[in-house]
Amino acid sequence: MPTIKYKPTTPARRNMSVPSFEEITKFTPEKSLVQIKKKHAGRNNYGKITVRHHGGGNKQKYRIIDFKRQTLDVPAKVIGIEYDPNRTAYIALIQYEDGTKKYIIAPQGLTAGDTVYSGASADIKPGNTLPIENIPVGTFIYNIELYPGKGGQLVRSAGCAAQLMAKENGMAQVRLPSGEVRLVRLNCVATIGTVSNIDHANVMVGKAGKTRHKGIRPHVRGSVMNPCDHPHGGGEGRAPIGRPTPVTPWGKPTNGYKTRSKKARTEKFIVKHRNGK
Repeated sequence: MPTIKYKPTTPARRNMSVPSFEEITKFTPEKSLVQIKKKHAGRNNYGKITVRHHGGGNKQKYRIIDFKRQTLDVPAKVIGIEYDPNRTAYIALIQYEDGTKKYIIAPQGLTAGDTVYSGASADIKPGNTLPIENIPVGTFIYNIELYPGKGGQLVRSAGCAAQLMAKENGMAQVRLPSGEVRLVRLNCVATIGTVSNIDHANVMVGKAGKTRHKGIRPHVRGSVMNPCDHPHGGGEGRAPIGRPTPVTPWGKPTNGYKTRSKKARTEKFIVKHRNGK
C-alpha cells in the first residue's frame, strides 16, 4: 500500500504524506460489532491525571475484534477490509456459514471475497489460524497467543510479523519483530501472514493538528521548567541537565534505562533478548 505525498501548498502540507487506503473496501462499520469508547484524558477514577499529555482527539468507537478465532473448522468469507481508528492495522469483517459476523486483524494480501479458516486442518495461507504445532518452521505468523484460549497478544501492529524458528519439548521458538526470541507453547494458536498496512511506518504526520486529532496533547521539555517541576529545570539561561543521565519528572533514569525485572516470572521463556544479550 503506497502513501500519497502532497505538494507544499502550505507549510503543513510540506513533507506530509497519508495512506492511500487502497486496501479499504468497506467504509462503514458493522453496528453489531461496535461499542462506545469514552475518553478519560489520562485521568483515573479519582479524577487525577495519571498519564500526561492525553486529551481531546477525534471521537472514536471501538470495534470488537475476535483475537481468539475459536470458531473451528468452519470457513468464513471476507466481506470487506475496514479502517480501525483504534489500531494501526486494518481489520477484516468475516461472515461464517451460520451468518455470524466477526472482525479479525487483516493480513497483508487479504481481499474481499477470500475465505479464511480456523483449525488444526487449515491450509497455510494468510488469514488462517492454526495451533503452532501444525505450522511449519520458517512460516511468518502474527496475532500469537501466550496462553491457550486467551487470544492473540503478540504481533498485532501494522506491518509486523514474527517467524517460527524451531519446535521442541512442547515449546516453539518464535522470533518477534523486535529481534527477541521467545518460547511459546505449541498448543497456542497463531495466524498465518504479515499484518496489513505495511507502509504505516512511512507516513509523515506533517502538522501538529494531526497529532491532536489522535488525542495527544503538547508536552514541554523538562529543561525549560523550574526546579520544582522537573529535575532538569532551573539554571541561568540554557543549562545542561546537571546529571549523568536524563531522568523522568519523578527522578527515575530514562533514555535506555531498563525497567524489566530480571526476576520476572516469564523471564525463563525468553531465549534471546531484543538487545542481543
